[in-house]
Amino acid sequence: MAQKRALYLCRECGATFHRWSGRCPKCQEWDSLEEAQSAPGKQAAAEPISPPVALTDISVERQVRLCSGMPEFDRVLGGGVLGGSTVLLAGDPGVGKSTLLLQALARMAAAEVKCLYVSCEESLGQIKMRAERLGLDESPLAVSADTSLEGVLALLAADAPQVLAIDSIQRIAAGELDSAPGSLRQVSTCATVLTEACKREGCALFLVGHVTKQGMAAGPRSLEHLVDTVLYFESERFQALRVLRAVKNRFGAIDEIGVFEMLPDGLREVANPSELFLAERDPSTSGSVVTAAMEGSRALLVEIQALVGPGSYGTPERKVSGVDYRRFSMMLSVLERRAGLQLGGCDAFVNVAGGIRVFEPAADLPLVLALASSFRNAPFPADAVAVGEVGLGGEVRAVGHVVDRLKEARKLGFTRAIVPSGNAAAASPMGLTVHSVGKLTQAIRLIEGGT
Repeated sequence: MAQKRALYLCRECGATFHRWSGRCPKCQEWDSLEEAQSAPGKQAAAEPISPPVALTDISVERQVRLCSGMPEFDRVLGGGVLGGSTVLLAGDPGVGKSTLLLQALARMAAAEVKCLYVSCEESLGQIKMRAERLGLDESPLAVSADTSLEGVLALLAADAPQVLAIDSIQRIAAGELDSAPGSLRQVSTCATVLTEACKREGCALFLVGHVTKQGMAAGPRSLEHLVDTVLYFESERFQALRVLRAVKNRFGAIDEIGVFEMLPDGLREVANPSELFLAERDPSTSGSVVTAAMEGSRALLVEIQALVGPGSYGTPERKVSGVDYRRFSMMLSVLERRAGLQLGGCDAFVNVAGGIRVFEPAADLPLVLALASSFRNAPFPADAVAVGEVGLGGEVRAVGHVVDRLKEARKLGFTRAIVPSGNAAAASPMGLTVHSVGKLTQAIRLIEGGT
């Protein structure tokens, strides 16, 4: 009989090795190798647990999504909370993850949805104090401060909630494992067991997760693959605005966002983020251009600000906030080479007001127009928005969702739009004066008062 030989499997990348090491040689993750037994030679064929079924023979019951009472939250989830789904909510410490979940579950409980909020980081007294500050102390929401996996499973079996929230998955621990709470093994095991249990019961599961210094969800990478939806709750430091962003969603659109404002009594939904982002805009200032950026299925009007001036310390200084730095560098080169603007010795700074981030190519045209406006010290037309991708040859390329973008602009009172020539036909019926441009130089003439 052939002797079994030990294999070690990396839980992060799936690579196998014949010798254990503290760090996976392939993906460089620490403490990710686990022993798995494998017998060499021919293996006996195993019987399938369940036979395959034709796709046409599978019947699916249409599930009704639960309304959280927070439309911005429901939008990001894909229309509401889906029973049996698992959602990972990650974000920086203090951004408001616990506040968001407590408000959502309290409103659902008030609507007679059976919810259970398990806080592994706060005592019941602390939860009560936070609920009083948020005006939720009269909510029928059930809460617990259990930190053991076995205790949570017992609560799930006894109470049969429709929605279960674990805050946070890094603090819960399985008694059968000797590793500390928050270790890769504990996080992976607890998340897997809770997900399987909730799917069997048809219970929606929310897992609050910590983030690393790089801004990624902490724990094994398999955690993000395990869940159905991954949400990131983000904010700029010292900003009251919070953005809830979906980066994975098996039951809805990705890159969908919800906008909230953090107030002393909790999170308030921002129904019209565009109006808030442009509230303090000074249209008479050079270097300010408004664009319509797509975030999921919604268009947001944001202000791109640029400041260009002569460099005083030898090497020009370049700083950006809210846009991709590599794209910014390319646009500077395009402006100098294709439009004749001598920016090589200038300091250049770019900021997207409100702390929002705009990384799509449609922001190229407003970005170069903001830089050109500041360089020429000539304000961009106050009643105009600009969208378009700029190529390295100075051509302005068409972008998607131009109708949705211009609808949002018209709603906020803008009367003119600078769009690529390829989008002119779609933009014409939108009730705005459309300036179609095929070259970057045509768009820059608008700053100088031309058409």
